[in-house]
Amino acid sequence: MTAPDTRVAPPYAGGELDQLNAFLDFLRATIARKSEGLSEADAHRSVLPSPLMTVAGLLSHLRWVEAYWFDTALAGNPDRAPYSKEHPDGEFEIAAELTLDQLLADYAEQCARSREIIAGLALDDTVPFRGDQRLNPRWVLLHMIEETGRHAGHLDVIRELLDGATGE
Repeated sequence: MTAPDTRVAPPYAGGELDQLNAFLDFLRATIARKSEGLSEADAHRSVLPSPLMTVAGLLSHLRWVEAYWFDTALAGNPDRAPYSKEHPDGEFEIAAELTLDQLLADYAEQCARSREIIAGLALDDTVPFRGDQRLNPRWVLLHMIEETGRHAGHLDVIRELLDGATGE
């Protein structure tokens, strides 16, 4: 991770939507930063007990988590994710078939789509969710900050075990 850090730090003051988006974008950029510059072998190599917990697997997982919460849950589009009852870890499994560059591009494209969806909504808007429940964009943004931050921590550990890179 010797490339210049191009992440934009979230503002210390601002509106709620702007700050939530900024924190999520910072974490998205952190995911990309921690994933870039690895060999294909290292991107797909498991250094933790779970064979699914690879840089490639986490990139694929985060791409499909973004797709579910923004495209499916908020925008109402069909769920296209590669997981099913028979293959509950399908998004991790397909990562083995994709290059690191493709995974990074897919993640970036999905994040851009997620930004488009959230830009058309107010935090207090609600959409039908899982039967008779309602879901708002605030919940999705908060959940995605938690989800992306948690996996950024996983990438910290994985990257250090792969090549000794630490920090940021």
